Amino acid sequence: TEVTEKLEEAVMIWIKQIKQVLVESEQMRREADDIGPSAELEYWKSRMSSFNSLLDEIKSSRVKKILSILQAARSKTLKQWKEMDGNITAAANEAKDNVRYLYTLDKYFGLLAKASPVTVMEHIPSLMNTVCMIYCASPYYNTSECMTSLLLKITNQMINTCKIYLCEG
Repeated sequence: TEVTEKLEEAVMIWIKQIKQVLVESEQMRREADDIGPSAELEYWKSRMSSFNSLLDEIKSSRVKKILSILQAARSKTLKQWKEMDGNITAAANEAKDNVRYLYTLDKYFGLLAKASPVTVMEHIPSLMNTVCMIYCASPYYNTSECMTSLLLKITNQMINTCKIYLCEG
């Protein structure tokens, strides 16, 4: 029972630390007012990497051994662990899915940044069709918060492109 108590303490510390990661990941992002859409993809790629690393750690043989000992001891901490494990898995799946969908826009991000205002206008219909596809198909990214953030960043990039064009002209 002394070993079980020590293992339960360790698992409770892990749960607390992982909950902190989840809470921090859900907080509002502070971003520059003129940030472009490629930052959105980079944000989700970073988040995906973080959660995948955490999942790899959770699935390690060391953690599995500890959990199997606690399961044999019928520990009450396993219920909390399973809930937290599910939350991490859901966050990792969200990030992975969002990266997959945002990559479909990646080709437009470069075009928006380097094109002239006239060329940008040529790409707007297909860009908006792709954004619409993401809104309709993505199980995670189809919220008004995500779409507003993405469209704001696309608009910022178009404004920056126009500013650069005017200053060079």
